[in-house]
Amino acid sequence: MSDGAEDIEWRSVCPISSALDLLGDKWSLLVIRDLISHGTRTYSEFRESPEHIATNILASRLKLLTSLGLIERTNPEGAARNNAYRLTAKGEALRPVLEELARWSQAHLKELHRGLVDIL
Repeated sequence: MSDGAEDIEWRSVCPISSALDLLGDKWSLLVIRDLISHGTRTYSEFRESPEHIATNILASRLKLLTSLGLIERTNPEGAARNNAYRLTAKGEALRPVLEELARWSQAHLKELHRGLVDIL
């Protein structure tokens, strides 16, 4: 997948597959999670998340999620690194999806990962 929405290669017409084409990487939903949990976040604050996303991947995901209209910079004219990001209405609409995923994980993964915590 590229850094721009215009370059997405859809695998099929299935809505689940299409959503995964956009958000199925290892990092995109964690960026959304951080914005849901903490509100507006800066590049540096994303870097401080416990998953330790690499700088090049973070920059790529922020660019992609912005191009998809899921997040936006609080100051569109400012430099990306010195800017904060927030969810758009489209991004906020992912809240119930992440909440359900967290509930499923809590209910079904505790045996495998005893250190799980409630996050949302």
